[in-house]
Amino acid sequence: DDIDRAYFAVFDGHGGVDAANYSATHLHVNVGLHEEIVTNPAEALKCSFQKTDEMFLFKAKREKLRSGTTGVSALIVGNKLHIAWLGDSQVMLVQQGKAVTLMEPHKPERE
Repeated sequence: DDIDRAYFAVFDGHGGVDAANYSATHLHVNVGLHEEIVTNPAEALKCSFQKTDEMFLFKAKREKLRSGTTGVSALIVGNKLHIAWLGDSQVMLVQQGKAVTLMEPHKPERE
């Protein structure tokens, strides 16, 4: 279609790099292939995070991997920004020289 899109993501491995590398390799593919990427980008991000997690858990169990990762991604669709994250990674938007907090990170003490 004629809508401009851009995708960015950062992963911070915990207990090794396996989960972070796996996520960096697969999350964007799952987002791009999601059936709702055009009609509901937020849902595509959410479902793709879940799918990537399930895929890595299967691999980790099979290969006895013990790492994890936090992750944050931004999907720009036209003039809209969609953010998805997992763990304590944070996203900040700088608008006209001022930092705008877009989300609160997941912390163990938060429900």
